[in-house]
Amino acid sequence: MNLGEETNDDDDDDDDGDSDDEGEAFLEAKPHKEVVKLHLRNSMNKDDFTSRDLTRIQTLHRRVMEKKNQNTFSRLQKAQKKSKPKSKHHHKPEASLVAAAAPPEYLANQLVATLESGVSLGSGEYFMDVFIGTPPKHFSLILDTGSDLNWIQCVPCYACFNQTGPYYDPRESSSFKNISCSDPRCQLVTSPDPPRPCKGKDQSCPYFYWYGDSSNTTGDFALETFTVNLTTPSGKSELKRVENVMFGCGHWNRGLFHGAAGLLGLGRGPLSFASQLQSLYGHSFSYCLVDRNSNSSVSSKLIFGEDKELLSHPNLNYTSFVGGKENSVDTFYYVQIKSLMVDGEVLDIPEETWNLTAEGAGGTIIDSGTTLTYFADPAYEIIKDAFVKKIKGYPVVEGLPPLKPCYNVSGIDQMELPDFGILFSDGAMWNFPVENYFIQIDPDVVCLAILGTPRNALSIIGNYQQQNFHILYDMKKSRLGYAPRNCADV
Repeated sequence: MNLGEETNDDDDDDDDGDSDDEGEAFLEAKPHKEVVKLHLRNSMNKDDFTSRDLTRIQTLHRRVMEKKNQNTFSRLQKAQKKSKPKSKHHHKPEASLVAAAAPPEYLANQLVATLESGVSLGSGEYFMDVFIGTPPKHFSLILDTGSDLNWIQCVPCYACFNQTGPYYDPRESSSFKNISCSDPRCQLVTSPDPPRPCKGKDQSCPYFYWYGDSSNTTGDFALETFTVNLTTPSGKSELKRVENVMFGCGHWNRGLFHGAAGLLGLGRGPLSFASQLQSLYGHSFSYCLVDRNSNSSVSSKLIFGEDKELLSHPNLNYTSFVGGKENSVDTFYYVQIKSLMVDGEVLDIPEETWNLTAEGAGGTIIDSGTTLTYFADPAYEIIKDAFVKKIKGYPVVEGLPPLKPCYNVSGIDQMELPDFGILFSDGAMWNFPVENYFIQIDPDVVCLAILGTPRNALSIIGNYQQQNFHILYDMKKSRLGYAPRNCADV
């Protein structure tokens, strides 16, 4: 397999979203059979993405163990049971807010976004351009399947990180609406500690969302209009508005967000952008991440709704989502691994390596916000040893921690490397091309793009291993789909 040099994506083709006169072109989102394409940006730098990955893994693990930002749906259900309606006019959260089933005729709808690489920004994450407010303003948000809350830095920004472009100012949007602390939807977010007493319906709903020691956001929970680009079957482009999207207006924000204005959550909980769009586009979304060696003129895609071309793909495979245990985090997309295969050999990895513990630790998630793939020990050591045993004839390169093994491939056009695949407990198999599990550090050196986490910690299938696969999150049937595709053509 010939591993080419990486090419940095650029941002020169971003739409200019700062114009205030676009409002007339934005139409109300209604049931349709059209397709909306959204673009993603990605960033890639070896030293930065490995350290950021490790911070993220620690964050995800601590969120499990400390029970933060989780089980919001069950909290809402419990609150509803305690507070029965006094009359038929009693306010309840709208069906779309708790991911209610969409009308059947809506399931043919599609919203397709273009995702852009963050290579030039120095991280391995993907970014999406979103228009927020009325009139719509352009912002770049990080895409994250490992969290739920959509949020953006807001004026007044008391403590904010640097971002590209101005902060969002709710005073300049006629569609901004605060959610009251007495509104049932306020129970969907975690309150700052100590919680602020709710003294009236005009008091805003405060939120706190935690990502780790260095990353969190605090502000007001609110509603706003998000606008997306709609591509019709004829190829015509239109702008569609999605009203009353729940989001965080962050006044105190800290962390490594690489110039983004905030974050777009795609997790399983009711707050995520994917869950809130279910009433319009059905219970599935998918993305296709282009090869990082691709020309900067091509981009990755994020699709809300069913993609008929994907569903008819002859090599589309599925594995079931698992979890649902009392202590597991309801945000994450867990899958159940049985074992791993290197060069056709099923590795002898203890079964308990892949299981969720009674405390909710462990297990395997698929995640768009982590760059490389990480397997809990002893699985990682067994995988690494298997590759070292089977790869012969290439000089080993030391001194590139934490990546290993690394090999000098100077003067070699076609490098013979062992096959690699994941075997799931339901019998599904996911085989990967070599460029998804070996990474070219420079023209002469390639390294295994898999790292380890401690025993009983999360295992994570990261976005590097997902490139050039169309990944489907089918929430109606609770399963993950994956099909090999040239994502530049999607």
